[in-house]
Amino acid sequence: MARIVGVDIGGTFTDLVLRDEITGQVGIAKVPSTPGDPSQALLDGLAVLGVSPDALSLIVHGTTVATNAVLERKGAAVGVIMTEGFRDVLELRRRDRPQTYGLRGTFTPLSPRRLRVEVLERTDYRGKVESTPTEESLKKAARTLLDRGAEVAVISFLNAYANPANEARAREVVESVWPNPYVVAASDVLPEIREFERTATAVLNGYVQPLVERYLENLMRRLREKGYDRDVLLIQSNGGVMSQAVARRFSVNTVLSGPAAGVAATERLGRAVGRPNLIACDVGGTSLDIAVIVDGAPATARDAALEYGLPIRVPMLDIRTAGAGGGSIAWIDRAGVLNIGPESAGADPGPVCYGQGGQAPTLTDANLVLGRINPGRPIGRESGFTLDRQGAATVIGEVIGKPLGLSPEDAAWSILRVANHKIAAAIRMLTVERGLDPRDFTMVAYGGGGPLHAGALLDELELGAVLIPPWPGIFSALGCLTADVRHDFVLSLNRRLDDLDPDHLYGLLDGHHTEGRRLIESEGAEVSGIEARFEADMAYDGQIHEVRTVLPPPPADRAGIRAAFEAAYRAQYGDVVGERPVRVVTLRTAVIGVRPAMALPGFQAREGAAPGDTEPTAREDSSPPSTRSMHCEKGWMDTPVVQRDDLEPGMELTGPVLIEQPDTTTVVEPGQKIGVDEGDNLVLERA
Repeated sequence: MARIVGVDIGGTFTDLVLRDEITGQVGIAKVPSTPGDPSQALLDGLAVLGVSPDALSLIVHGTTVATNAVLERKGAAVGVIMTEGFRDVLELRRRDRPQTYGLRGTFTPLSPRRLRVEVLERTDYRGKVESTPTEESLKKAARTLLDRGAEVAVISFLNAYANPANEARAREVVESVWPNPYVVAASDVLPEIREFERTATAVLNGYVQPLVERYLENLMRRLREKGYDRDVLLIQSNGGVMSQAVARRFSVNTVLSGPAAGVAATERLGRAVGRPNLIACDVGGTSLDIAVIVDGAPATARDAALEYGLPIRVPMLDIRTAGAGGGSIAWIDRAGVLNIGPESAGADPGPVCYGQGGQAPTLTDANLVLGRINPGRPIGRESGFTLDRQGAATVIGEVIGKPLGLSPEDAAWSILRVANHKIAAAIRMLTVERGLDPRDFTMVAYGGGGPLHAGALLDELELGAVLIPPWPGIFSALGCLTADVRHDFVLSLNRRLDDLDPDHLYGLLDGHHTEGRRLIESEGAEVSGIEARFEADMAYDGQIHEVRTVLPPPPADRAGIRAAFEAAYRAQYGDVVGERPVRVVTLRTAVIGVRPAMALPGFQAREGAAPGDTEPTAREDSSPPSTRSMHCEKGWMDTPVVQRDDLEPGMELTGPVLIEQPDTTTVVEPGQKIGVDEGDNLVLERA
């Protein structure tokens, strides 16, 4: 491969990293997102890079199409064909509630009750088919859903994880009368025990599948018009990449796609600098995304909830999202308390200071009013574009200042402090509440807003250090290039270990390995090798909470598998139960195509520079001021302003200082110091 590009399309900006595999040269671009047609921003970014799509060997892409469709409730109309008597499983959910106190709460499933119909069929928990649905009943159910406006048909039958025969037969019959390819069998999406999560995940897959397919169709059409005739790989929620063909079928795996790319880049950076314990902190234009990496491995989750009652149970990185991005709107609740997010101004209309019609004060507006952002150098904007500081101050004063009795500057400082506390609270949830000490971790601050808040978080959380990569504003796009190809497989057994033949168990895992290898080889991405990781969710018989257990390599007997479980159980709970029978609930296989090692770009990469061009593009502000008044904890201070491309490895500065670059600004608070390591990373520490 000669030229590959990583693309992260966010809610506010679209970021691109272009790498020439032969010369090693890197170019970057950051352009405003185009919500009406996200593919336009991709093409705009390629134009900034000065490269035509037909000159590219591969595009690797992170997308928020699926996530936004769910959060904004703009997905397809999903009909569900269910086992008789189980029509209301989506409403029954689990014994949880949206708020800790009180019994009131609202929940609207992605598939309304009128679009859920029942058929007579039954498979027992052991996988024995007791009743098969008739062809006539299935066709009638499908036609009923079509008459009621369904675009997607999801088939979810009881205990299909143990034997998918009835679902497979139903899918064939429904496909014979369904007018489009959107027919989803829950056992294909998630062959795992627990009916609610399995059904909800399958419905979510159907809810976003037509949107993802239409988006990819439009993207590929526009790329083909420009001469690009290769595949596009997409980032999955597990941090790996997959082909667009797989993404079209399993669209649910693209949820949290963009944030996962940033975690992949953080993991690779930690490996390069020898820091195994990291906190990935991505403060973007729309949201805040946080993940923890312990001993070089990102924390994973079996499931997540996009919002109350909407679980997504697919293998994924454990990423927490909160409304604390640059475009997050500041508002006052009925109790007179200042809040930030989750609503965002996004790319359109954007913050007030962008002068595009925004009327709500945002975190970006507050940073501008406080002198932390240079109004003459807005990120992702063409030369000559300036930010309206006075307009931002006026709106902050009217909307936040007057109700709280504060000046516009004090109101902006309050917005900043609330945002910092919100980010810190999210980090504590993933560290302190899990027995991890933030002082043992290095935070990697990226996204356009990460370096703006890094100094405040360093002090509040007493972090060991903060690492700011050379191009933090496009770091997630860089993760698209460094992420491995990955496919995860799950299969529920729900059997006692004593009743299992270890050879049969490892035979199932080997089948996953073979299928994963086939997928990776068919996707065409260059890999240096293929690895497989085998795990199982296990528990003592009668327990409902399983422990993720790394299985010993084959050949292994029952004693070896039990010993692995007891080691994992002891690590999590501090002791084991004893001779109680052990149950193997779910098998998990991760097949990973390891991408060739890629040196992370230093600051020699320049915005808009195509590979081979080593000269930086002209700065938008050719004579930046040497100082600027900035508001910090001690009030307003004359603060030195330094250009990042004037810094070299080994240099060290003490705060307060502002370090500007095209894609962000790094704020060094008083009492802090910042240095440059050999990889051109900024290392922020307390003085």
